[in-house]
Amino acid sequence: MRYGLLIMVCGGWVCSGWGAAAEDLRRADVVIYGATSAGVAAAVQVSRMGHSVILIEPGKHVGGLTSGGLGFTDSGDKRAIGGIAREFYQRIRRHYDDASAWTQEQSSDYPRYRPADDAMWTFEPKVAEQVFRRMLTEVRVELLQGERLNRSTGVMVVGGRIQQIVMESGLVLAGQQFIDATYEGDLMAAAQVKYTVGREANSVYGETLNGNQVRANTHNHRFLKSVDPFRVRGDRSSGLLPGIDAAGPGLEGAGDHRVQAYCFRMCMSKSPQNRRPFPKPDGYDERDYELLLRNFEAGDLRVPLSPDMMPNLKTDTNNNGAVSTDFLGGNYDYPEADYVQREAIIRDHERYQKGLMWTLANHPRVPASVRAEMAQWGLPLDEFTDNDNWPHQLYIRESRRMVSDYVMTEQDCRRERMAADSVGLGSYNMDSHNVRRFVTADGKVQNEGDVQVSPGGAYLISYRSVVPARGQVENLAVPVCLAASHIAYGSIRMEPVFMVLGQSAATASVLALRTGTSLQNVQYAELRARLLQDGQVLDLPAAVPPKILISRESLSGIVLDDADAELQGEWRGSSSAGRYVGAGYLHDGNLDKGEKSATWNVTVPSRGTWRVGISYSAASNRAVAVPVEVQAGDGPVQKFVVNQKSAIAGQEVFQELTKVALAAGQRVRVTISNAGTEGHVIVDAVQLEQVK
Repeated sequence: MRYGLLIMVCGGWVCSGWGAAAEDLRRADVVIYGATSAGVAAAVQVSRMGHSVILIEPGKHVGGLTSGGLGFTDSGDKRAIGGIAREFYQRIRRHYDDASAWTQEQSSDYPRYRPADDAMWTFEPKVAEQVFRRMLTEVRVELLQGERLNRSTGVMVVGGRIQQIVMESGLVLAGQQFIDATYEGDLMAAAQVKYTVGREANSVYGETLNGNQVRANTHNHRFLKSVDPFRVRGDRSSGLLPGIDAAGPGLEGAGDHRVQAYCFRMCMSKSPQNRRPFPKPDGYDERDYELLLRNFEAGDLRVPLSPDMMPNLKTDTNNNGAVSTDFLGGNYDYPEADYVQREAIIRDHERYQKGLMWTLANHPRVPASVRAEMAQWGLPLDEFTDNDNWPHQLYIRESRRMVSDYVMTEQDCRRERMAADSVGLGSYNMDSHNVRRFVTADGKVQNEGDVQVSPGGAYLISYRSVVPARGQVENLAVPVCLAASHIAYGSIRMEPVFMVLGQSAATASVLALRTGTSLQNVQYAELRARLLQDGQVLDLPAAVPPKILISRESLSGIVLDDADAELQGEWRGSSSAGRYVGAGYLHDGNLDKGEKSATWNVTVPSRGTWRVGISYSAASNRAVAVPVEVQAGDGPVQKFVVNQKSAIAGQEVFQELTKVALAAGQRVRVTISNAGTEGHVIVDAVQLEQVK
């Protein structure tokens, strides 16, 4: 590469320094690093606003995780999605309106294709990338692929402004505004913008769901059976099995370096003519799956996958259960690792997950029922054809997170604090996958870090959380690795939200370069007006409550929320309808009937007669015959049928099931199941109230 003194004058800006020879230099008004879904949305917006833009992608594909396997859109309240993001999902629906798009099944056989809807939220990976590329081509975005940032010396910051960035190839990109749309925040970090990695302690921002979460692990993604963690069963001196942390349970709510687990959102096919068997990876080691096999042998017969159906008999496959696709502990070094180290981490994840799939399909210690289930699945022959039918994008659920003048926290998600400078909405659960496995006091293995708490509706995302703090870089926006605590980021980190924030960041960047000001000094009133003009949703949808509907603390007796239940099967959080206790409720998705249940165990403190009741959010799509069982002490099991379409009478929060006589210290067990039901089954809360 040849260097010379570079002096550029363009649109009122001047920069000088040692730069590239002319043939090594590209320049644009806005330079975007990372062709994730956020990067694509940002590039489209800049071009539509009449400015030049260069979109740089280190890999070979565009769309990030949206085109990399996550076809089941984690959207929360879909009313919160507008602008280019909603346009993308509208284009998805138009693609599937064409009968020729249905190559493996009829559109009428796929329940999530609803031609009367304005958008479609599930799709095949290759279709997502086709749509993204078409959007970029239509507005003539300059796309450069296979170009990685020189992270050590490749960012020139002069007077608080990025002047240019240099790729490892020697290519130089000069611009007035820059956007870091990567999942890792590499440009942000190289520009020395303040950021953090890992989980903050709850005390840092006054949260309850951050940091070490041993007690909170009551949901599906944990060991339900007692499983020995030692290489030689019962022998502590033999050491721990792979993937188990030796540090013990730790202090509840304490911060640490850990980030939630990564996996590939694997696309599987159920079509015999469009699938291939799961390959056994090079370097396969059965010992890596000993916990999985012991968990089966302990009696947990759940198929440890969550395969949500996409069109054409394909899936978006996610983690599920105690040992699944999440590679716990394999990603701690990823955020700060160099490219060689990251590639090794990615290959470790690929080897682990391919080995998991081969084990589930073939290993003789896997229960026959699980192997039979796996026999109908394989890798799709028509997806990821340049990568051996394996997803090209690892799910980087969390990496670096900027620390700015406004850090999004749990209080924002719950709407206990609401930003005055909204540039988009989030609404999904505060969702952290597990981060590690540890050994309990009784010598068993358990997962830690899983949090799934509904925010109770949509919430506002501050403009200040997507730009660096005042006094730092003035012309860099960060819509993906934005300023958010670990647990708030767990809700914000959804692909539609990244697209929304990408568009908003691009709009702010254009306004800043037009007015010659810093991103920190962009006038919010002007930004808001343009965002609304372009279809962004900036205000809470109608009927979204400002706070939790019914707090547990306001209720009498002993109240246990859905987070306190022991769950079987995959339940999903929501807060979209009816009255409910706490931040939301769980529902079965009207799926997998007979495979899901929720159980509460309550010990009463005093002798007397206790009233047992349950709460649920009534709505028209609920099941009318939900089976509920109550067992008091050693007494017989009482069985009830609850119509969850009908609201609970009067102003009561709980529907009474029975009254039971108990001695102090006796236990009541309440179980809700979805067996034999039609419609959505709701799990919200139970109450035991002493009446005499």
